[in-house]
Amino acid sequence: MRHFPDRLLAVISAGLLLASGALPARAQNLPDDFVFLRDIDPSIRQDIRYAGVNNFVGRKLNGYDSAECVVKRPVGLALQKVQRELMAQNLSLKMLDCYRPARASRDMVAWARDGNETPAQKRYNPSFSKADLFRLGYIAERSGHSTGAALDLTLVDLRAPASPAFDPNRAYASCIAPEAQRAPEGGVDMGTGYDCSDAKAHTGSRAISPAQRRWRDLLMAAMGRQRFVNYAKEWWHFSLPGIGTKAYDFPIRR
Repeated sequence: MRHFPDRLLAVISAGLLLASGALPARAQNLPDDFVFLRDIDPSIRQDIRYAGVNNFVGRKLNGYDSAECVVKRPVGLALQKVQRELMAQNLSLKMLDCYRPARASRDMVAWARDGNETPAQKRYNPSFSKADLFRLGYIAERSGHSTGAALDLTLVDLRAPASPAFDPNRAYASCIAPEAQRAPEGGVDMGTGYDCSDAKAHTGSRAISPAQRRWRDLLMAAMGRQRFVNYAKEWWHFSLPGIGTKAYDFPIRR
């Protein structure tokens, strides 16, 4: 048998795989200690809303080329600790947004200023116009998400039946309506839908039921034990202080 050096064998094998179309896609090289959360803890559920149509804009945002949660490594490791605590209670985190390319924030700005607002978009801000989202602090031109330290998430009860799938053609009620009437979240009932720009979505709102309050308090406590800080106007938004302030604009691909 003829013997080839290991390096030559590797080159030959890669060439054969490429010719057959079987070469696996190369994973994205992430900068500056960013990681795919799935590589740290695949048990954490993901529903990255801005990579699809189930969001307040109604379409994929620029830079979300893959529905993957990307975070700074210390954030991912802290989330893993939260997840371990929750799993003991038959609960799981579900990520709704993680690192956000700066171009996606610019996309949001252009959308908010385009002068158009469909009924499907209006259900996310039922009490005022989308043009007021910046003034009222619901959208920022520069988002902490772009640093890799901010997150949007909810809880999933692992014992509960599966939630219905989101139907983009259905006329759902507003984000502050009862759970059965608003768009399905695939998580526990926190009192409003995700990305709901309304006082009822403020973390400390008194306009929610005792059961909804318990879910919010449980999430706050679990995240707080790992030093995550909540944004008071959004029950779903948390950040980990001290991770950095630099904003990034690389697209999410995997």
